Amino acid sequence: MAEEAVTVARPSEEKGREREGELPEELEEGEIAEVGAAEPPVERRVDIGGPRPHPLEHSWTFWFDNPSAKAKQAAWGSSIRPVHTFVTVEDFWSLYNNIRHPSKLPVGADFHCFKYKIEPKWEDPICANGGKWTISCARGKADTFWLHTLLAMIGEQFDYGDEICGAVVSVRGKQEKVALWTKNAANETAQLSIGRQWKEFLDYNDTIGYIFHDDAKKLDKVAKTRYTV
Repeated sequence: MAEEAVTVARPSEEKGREREGELPEELEEGEIAEVGAAEPPVERRVDIGGPRPHPLEHSWTFWFDNPSAKAKQAAWGSSIRPVHTFVTVEDFWSLYNNIRHPSKLPVGADFHCFKYKIEPKWEDPICANGGKWTISCARGKADTFWLHTLLAMIGEQFDYGDEICGAVVSVRGKQEKVALWTKNAANETAQLSIGRQWKEFLDYNDTIGYIFHDDAKKLDKVAKTRYTV
């Protein structure tokens, strides 16, 4: 854990401000304009006397799974592509304010935020032995859950933060889902702590379940939850 905790808060002056590079109005359905390439984070120079950026403890990468591309690809996961990697609080808000929120994404879309160098796939070595907590809500209601999940992750609010791989919001025909991926499914103590804290951060009152990735790979939609909170 970094010596100084970073508080991730939206600056009031960000509201309503238009930025260069804002999403064009006429993107094709299912497409997200890339704010920048998902390249390794680099040290940023700050002019003397200028504002200092607020570095995050970990670098994070946004990924997008385009629903129109899914239909054309045979291999699962081949349509997922990185959008941008951010390393500071300011980077995060610049990106978040210029990308589509879940309620504006087309049906079938998946939007991910994972720690740098962890791919949002079961096959990734860090994710392979993990699992996920999932919450569900009506269409158009996931925006707040998604933002609060992101802030909790990048702000290192979880007691077992090292267990966190990332999160994904999925837009489907009748509902939206937000899932929190962790890396060691067998660590019941850590997973239950994460699940309870996540519900508190989101003020979510319904019961949520945790599914092992191994079970999901073998049993698909009939995989049973191993933990509940």
